[in-house]
Amino acid sequence: MADELTPETPEEEQPKKTHKQRKNGLYPGVSDELGENMRTGWADTELHGLEPIAQATHTLARRDALSRRFPGERLVIPAGRLKTRSNDTEYPFRASTEYAYLTGDQTENGVLVLEPTGPTGHTATIYLLPRSDRENGEFWLSGQGELWVGRRHSLAEAEQLLGVPAKDVRELAEALTEAEGPVRVVRGHDAVIESALTDKVTKERDEELRVYLSEARAVKDSFEIGELQKAVDSTVRGFEDVVKVLDKAEATSERYIEGTFFLRARVEGNDIGYGSICAAGPHACTLHWVRNDGDVRSGDLLLLDAGVETHSLYTADVTRTLPINGTYSDIQRKIYDAVYESQEAGIAAVKPGAKFRDFHDASQHVLAEKLVEWGVLEGPVERVLELGLQRRWTLHGTGHMLGMDVHDCAAARREAYVDGTLEPGMCLTVEPGLYFQADDLTVPEEYRGIGVRIEDDILVTEDGNRNLSAGLPRTSSDVEAWMAGLKG
Repeated sequence: MADELTPETPEEEQPKKTHKQRKNGLYPGVSDELGENMRTGWADTELHGLEPIAQATHTLARRDALSRRFPGERLVIPAGRLKTRSNDTEYPFRASTEYAYLTGDQTENGVLVLEPTGPTGHTATIYLLPRSDRENGEFWLSGQGELWVGRRHSLAEAEQLLGVPAKDVRELAEALTEAEGPVRVVRGHDAVIESALTDKVTKERDEELRVYLSEARAVKDSFEIGELQKAVDSTVRGFEDVVKVLDKAEATSERYIEGTFFLRARVEGNDIGYGSICAAGPHACTLHWVRNDGDVRSGDLLLLDAGVETHSLYTADVTRTLPINGTYSDIQRKIYDAVYESQEAGIAAVKPGAKFRDFHDASQHVLAEKLVEWGVLEGPVERVLELGLQRRWTLHGTGHMLGMDVHDCAAARREAYVDGTLEPGMCLTVEPGLYFQADDLTVPEEYRGIGVRIEDDILVTEDGNRNLSAGLPRTSSDVEAWMAGLKG
């Protein structure tokens, strides 16, 4: 990895001066001749006549709704900054969900500001880093210059793409410091912007802004639904990829599965939407097993929980529990079929006007019945549910909202989410599971070390629901036939 030549480069590491080099104040450590050479001879690459991004009309509507909710107040929504991974290397940048939702932009350091135009209404401005300056050498001397990290859009180009007036973000902190009137900021993404607003904001008022933006994402518009379907379709292909290489995973580890799915996510999308869970054998009983360093053995199950994130940052979240050798054993099938029956009951409960909790309750009721039927728990079932006894083996909620975040709308108020009512356009997961830990002495030995989860992405429609991930089989017999076809 190349290292930067910057003013901070130690003197002993800088190029040795020769009699032909002259002291240069503009580019420390660089001769006048090289500095002048790098400033000139570059073609004009400004782009003109750019078409707006696909979601531009939707982001405009979202900003208008935000404006109506907070009239007369300045609203500041940052994208965030690069985060250090180690020493001088950074994690890949992912814009804050709130910023990307309102702008469609994904560049680091960006900030959306809604400036009040009176008691009602706002003027939106997006503050961005402009293109690298070729006069001061930033484009080749700075680690964030174009020759190091690639070309940025100019402010004029950004305006065409996003449909929002654009200004230089380097001027924003000072402008916010001097600004007067009520201000709200989405916290946790940009310490520089927050510092400029320290004396102007309160945690309580800022939290109201964060909560509103979380709840606003609950009902998806047509663009979002299309992106979620895109994410799911790529995810289906990623699962197919995994099945085709299970023999290679058996020869290596769960990481072969992780890497295989990641390849699909990067080829067809932006990234994975969350750390892939590639849990083979008893690892399937660890809900968020992301170490993915275990053995993959014929005869065991593979619990694969993974999702592709699209270029517009919408993610799928799908789980299948697959027999590594292609065929469920009798006990695996028994547990799998119970979870499938539970999921069927949960999906049937997803419809407009239903309570959000209804699908969880329906799924849990089936699992409790199975545990009583198998003699794992003493009935009656209503007693089990009242005391929550089934949770030793079901562990988690049966689903969550899905969108730009895998656990979308997480800051929403309880009454607007878990105690709320389903509406057309909401998208959620239905994902019941049964997990019999390898050291659980309360269950028959043949159950121990088996974990099963089945998860699909469900869109609430006007007359019921649509399973966005129906492209992946769910019944045990269909899964076996699908795997056999892929292994060929």
